[in-house]
This record gives sequence, C-alpha cells and structure tokens, in this order.
Amino acid sequence: MPRGAIHVGTSGWNYGSWKQHLYRGVPRRRWLAHAAATFGALEINGSFYVQIARTTYRRWRDEAPADTHFALKGHRFVTHYKRLRDVEESIVLLRDQARGLGDRLDVVLWQLPANLRADVERLRGFVRALQRWRSLRHAIELRHRSWFTGEVAELLRRANVAACLSDAPDFPLWRVVTADFVYVRLHGHTRKYRSRYATAHLRRWADDARAWSRAGRDVYVFFDNDAEGAAVRDALALRALLARGDGVSCRGPTPRRAAPAASRPPSAPRRAAGRTSRTAGR
Repeated sequence: MPRGAIHVGTSGWNYGSWKQHLYRGVPRRRWLAHAAATFGALEINGSFYVQIARTTYRRWRDEAPADTHFALKGHRFVTHYKRLRDVEESIVLLRDQARGLGDRLDVVLWQLPANLRADVERLRGFVRALQRWRSLRHAIELRHRSWFTGEVAELLRRANVAACLSDAPDFPLWRVVTADFVYVRLHGHTRKYRSRYATAHLRRWADDARAWSRAGRDVYVFFDNDAEGAAVRDALALRALLARGDGVSCRGPTPRRAAPAASRPPSAPRRAAGRTSRTAGR
C-alpha cells in the first residue's frame, strides 16, 4: 500500500507576536509566503469568523508556494448558530468563495461548539448537506464526549468524514480514525492556545502519524497553540522528528479524489455567514 503524505503546519499565520519567532526581518506582506514555505501546510482559520472573498483566496493561492496544502475552517454560522441544521446554502456559499484557492485546498474542518451534545440525526443531515461539496475532504471537530460512540464513528466512516483528533486541556480527545485521512488539531496540552508540547508528546504524535501514513492515509497536523510562538516551535519540532524517523515526507503530494463537476446553485445570502466578533471558538 502506498504511504500517505504527512502535512504539518499551524492554524493561521497572521500573528503579530510571531515577529520574534518566525517573521524576523520579513515584511508583513510576505508573512503568508514565508509561513507556507516554512511549513508546507496551513490551516485558514479566519474563515470561521468572517466571510472571505474569492479574490482574497485567489491572492493567497498565488502568494503561497505551488506545493502548499491548505485546510479551511468552516464558518461558525454553520456550526455554532445554525448548529448543523438547514445549512446547505451556507455550505455552498463557502464552497464558491473557497474556489479561489483552486487545487491548493485539501480539507474543510467543521468545529462544533463544546456544549453541543450528540444528536445523530442532526449529524446525519449535516453529512448529507456536505454532498454539495464533494470535491474535497471534510473533517469534524467534536468537542463534547457524548459524540464518542460507535454509531457516530460508523456514520462518519460511511461518509469518509474524519473525526478530528483534537487535544486541549478542557475538552476530550477521541482517538478514532473514520476516513481515508487523519486530521489533528493541537491546541496546547496544559494551557490552551499557549503551552508548548513536551518532546515525549510530540514523539507520540510523530509515531502515530507514521503509522497512519504506512496504512496509506494522508495526515494533517495543525498546531493552534499560537500564543507566545508555541505553534511555530512545535510544528518545526514535529517536522524534525518525522524527518529523523523513517524518511516519511512531510510535504509529499496528496492524492485527490475525482469528483463530478457540481452545478452551481444560486448563492446563499451574504448574511448566511454573518460577520461577528472573534469569541466563539478556535
């Protein structure tokens, strides 16, 4: 079985505090290009808070190196306001905007609120709505333990939706693989968004990533502990561990699934992913 590619990067890149950790001497207009060249993979998280124009996505695609792999965080209107119900128009809206990234976009992540308890029928309807965006892989970050059941895992497996492996001090980690790829978000093990990961923890994630890769699964690992530059240092440290391991490439090409061209339905109203303050989650 061919090995899957392992992609390691950070959640976001536009942090002023990273001047001393990553951007020393780099003008702000070059931050994206520099971060993408450093890591090879980036998770776009601003799309969780505001709508981003297709032209902006296109500019980001053009600024990043040609082998950059992007993941995109779905808007919280879908996950936190509509709470997965009646969201097809909003999914289509984001799909049409994100086309500006072209084939640089690999995965869309949908992060659920921590207080949303398991509702299998709600999830089933959401998975059906994702059929309007079949050209990409999708991952879902379940932050309430009630979702961690065999029924939910089987539903996600049948749809090839990855249950995000998400590590933080205040919500549980579900170590289950439900798709032909694995999506990991590391928010900081002891202080959310701030603390660095111990070398022992990074070694375990490196071992897991190699095992998933050997099983033929592509792996995406994004560090969201962006405060104090922890994400930069941890992403570089994990990449170094992988490079010293058994030669698994951190930036290999990702096999893409062929999908029929979807017809373009009428755009959802712009208010469907409303612009609000950055407080609901990361």
